[in-house]
Amino acid sequence: MALLTAPSLQAVQDPQICPLPRTWSACSQEHSRRQEPDAWGRLPQAPASPGMPWHCHMHDTMGLPLLVLLLPLCCVSGLPFYNGFYYSNSLNGRNSGNGHGEGIFNGVKLVVETPEETLFSHRGANVTLPCRYRYEPALVSPRPVRIKWWKLSENGTLEQDVLVAIGLRHRSFGDYQGRVHLRRDREQEVSLEIRDLRLEDYGRYRCEVIDGLEDESGLVELELRGVVFPYQHPRGRYQFNFHEAQRACEEQDAVVASFEQLFRAWEEGLDWCNAGWLQDASVQYPITQTRHPCGGLSLAPGVRSYGPRHRRRHRYDVFCFAAALRGQVYYLEHPEKLTLAEAKEACQEDGAQIAKVGQLFAAWKFRGLDRCDAGWLADGSARYPVAHPRSNCGSVEPGVRSFGFPDPQSRNYGVYCHRPR
Repeated sequence: MALLTAPSLQAVQDPQICPLPRTWSACSQEHSRRQEPDAWGRLPQAPASPGMPWHCHMHDTMGLPLLVLLLPLCCVSGLPFYNGFYYSNSLNGRNSGNGHGEGIFNGVKLVVETPEETLFSHRGANVTLPCRYRYEPALVSPRPVRIKWWKLSENGTLEQDVLVAIGLRHRSFGDYQGRVHLRRDREQEVSLEIRDLRLEDYGRYRCEVIDGLEDESGLVELELRGVVFPYQHPRGRYQFNFHEAQRACEEQDAVVASFEQLFRAWEEGLDWCNAGWLQDASVQYPITQTRHPCGGLSLAPGVRSYGPRHRRRHRYDVFCFAAALRGQVYYLEHPEKLTLAEAKEACQEDGAQIAKVGQLFAAWKFRGLDRCDAGWLADGSARYPVAHPRSNCGSVEPGVRSFGFPDPQSRNYGVYCHRPR
């Protein structure tokens, strides 16, 4: 916003209220004409004389700058006071409107518009986060603005700068460098386009428009389509502190799930009686069927919460979130059952890598992977996905069955491989 400066006000000075300054020579000459010699025939020195006009004293002792500062105070005091932000079209010093009702004191409101609904996309895709701004009332002439996009903090992390732009120049930051730019297909559009979405890109983004001293912003929430799955340490339940839980999910091509993701999974039927870490360092678990070991029969189905826990001292399982799969997960047809080491080698010989737990869950959820044969995974567990339940494949519910973490030297399992796209 443009500040109202003294040249733009052009207030008319009233000589009776605020006389124009005079030079020191004029003041001293006028004053000297009024002075009479004392008994010794001497004239008093001009600066020390109490009879000299006040502005002559001030001009001599403080100089012209003080008068320049005083003049706006005495001459503008009668103008109306505004406690909001206003735009002026008379920065060139002309105290007149522009013929469109936008005069010097026209109040203008800056409005930023973003969608209220959550945006959904998938890993590897391109997505546009919509953002537009406008003025109320509308301005005839466009104004230069500064645009800033950043990602809000999650789980106590620092806010992440994404992009700043002034005019046609912009700069991106961190992991967003080279993947983001502004879309300006329409006037006053400042939408953010993110290319090649990554697993950690989901979250809340703020679009801020800065015009002078005024700024307004809006929120855009981005979710990736994915699947939530519980994960335990090979040694058994409740072995992870929060930081270890984060690493465990990352090793399985996933991230720690947020409460919103766990709640959505519960709505879709996830039922798990072991408490696990979430992204905000709280510990919770989803129950669709009430029972004694899982909070008792008196509690209604829902997501049970232990609240925030100490990130280093307390230990639980973890709920991970894996986004939609990039590439292919498949059961490797092999004439023999394999040890864990042989399974890894067999996938490499087939031009792939042994699959991770998050990849298997994503293939089951989004590709409908259905196989009744248990196979090794990268973490040393043995699992198999069932999209269409049947009597010889375990439970009557679809899901990913687990045999835990067998002896790595056992030859009872095949292997699931992942071939990147």
